[in-house]
Amino acid sequence: ALRFGQQRKRGDRLSEKHTEAAKPAEPPHEKIPATEFLKAYVLAKPVYSDSAELSESRRLAVKEAMRHAWKGYEAFAFGQDELAPIQKAGKKTFGGLGATMIDGLDTLLIMGLNEEFERARKWVETEFNIDRDQGVNFFETTIRIVGGLLSAYDLSKQTVFLDKAKALADRLRGAFSTPSGLPYSDVNIKDGSAKNAPWGWSSLSETATVQLELNYLSHVTGDPSYAHLANRVFEILEPKDSLDGLYTFQVSVDSASVGGNVITFGARADSFYEYMLKTWLLCRKDKQFDMYRRMYTRAMAGMAKHLVKKTSPAGLTFLAEKAMGGGTIDKMDHLVCFVPGMLALGAKEEAEPSLREEHMRLAEELAATCYYMYRGNHNTGLAPEIVRFRPGEDMVIDQGARHNLLRPETVESLFILYRVTGNAKYREWGWNIFQSFEKFARVPSGGYHALKDVYVDNPPSDDIMTSFFLSETLKYLYLLFSPPDTINLDEYVFNTEAHPLSKIKCTY
Repeated sequence: ALRFGQQRKRGDRLSEKHTEAAKPAEPPHEKIPATEFLKAYVLAKPVYSDSAELSESRRLAVKEAMRHAWKGYEAFAFGQDELAPIQKAGKKTFGGLGATMIDGLDTLLIMGLNEEFERARKWVETEFNIDRDQGVNFFETTIRIVGGLLSAYDLSKQTVFLDKAKALADRLRGAFSTPSGLPYSDVNIKDGSAKNAPWGWSSLSETATVQLELNYLSHVTGDPSYAHLANRVFEILEPKDSLDGLYTFQVSVDSASVGGNVITFGARADSFYEYMLKTWLLCRKDKQFDMYRRMYTRAMAGMAKHLVKKTSPAGLTFLAEKAMGGGTIDKMDHLVCFVPGMLALGAKEEAEPSLREEHMRLAEELAATCYYMYRGNHNTGLAPEIVRFRPGEDMVIDQGARHNLLRPETVESLFILYRVTGNAKYREWGWNIFQSFEKFARVPSGGYHALKDVYVDNPPSDDIMTSFFLSETLKYLYLLFSPPDTINLDEYVFNTEAHPLSKIKCTY
């Protein structure tokens, strides 16, 4: 997603303490050059343990991390958007709607942290307030707050969450009061009045990443108007000029035109492509939603044709950006690391064998590059925000992109790839990433913090625990080590903030 700036268990439970089995198999921050990395971790096809005992011990370690993160939030920022764990204070970053509270509801449910969940539920019931003069971002509020409430309802069946989601969605729908039917980016939650962003345009992500939430809301309320508004967005965008299904990321909601001069799967465009696939899957691949499948298939072909490149000398696969009228920009945001998971999820549903094989191969190659963003860092074993690729040097890091916001995209892809392939290496890679978070981002008094520079031995704090660390990063890590019937991918679709929603019949 554009970001500025699950309960059932099988078998016996082990002790909640960290066990010997939970120790990493290798130091997570040992430096390995790209060529050696590919030889050791890809070409050699190492075999990793995938025992039930090992997976359970690691799952419990992630659960303990979530408990520690929530401890800090509850102690110092309960009801506020995000925690500044070093200052031990809350931050208003998403309109004061309690972003971390609501983003974390389904993670608490899935992990069985029932006491914490009950306290959060009471806050939602008594303190969640939209009757105030407050502007919010339509996209961020939909994926985090509406999505989080709907997922909590889906998993718990407690109607308080559905009632709050519907009330907020009724205010947010004012965003669609535009000449084109494409939504404005900014909405006032008190009266539903909406407006353009100050710079006059929206991004693809802001414009077209509400389809899962609003289709699901129509299904559970019986009111088709939410789905009609959301699905109309893609009906408007599909015929616009594109490069083999790839769109530049600037959108005018007044004229319904798409502009700008860069094509990217990173910031401002990423979840637009994600929701092509996921809306089709949410609606159980119904023929009336074939537009989404068609757009996804075309976009993936365009991506393979125009954006997929190899580094030298190692031959890492990456997704470049495309400058319209020019060549490629050989950089990749960490945000792009959702793509391997998306490709694997799409391949799982692909009927054409050759296309399924092509997408899985690309997914695994890109996942290796995303993991190398972590594994190639000898200081912390953590990825930077952006990497660049230079002939003869493989991957290089800009001085201004050395920070880490505790992002989820790589572990999201590792989770999906493990579920699709059963290859234990993805669990091992995820465990090594988790160990680095534990070593460098954990705050003793509670919570975790982003890091300003992960290329020094003692990275300085960027004193923020992003809400998506609880909603996405820890959830995907937990599910990576969980049995496949814990939020089964055949039954659920994750929104771009990792809120699982049951697949539905989208008949309106």
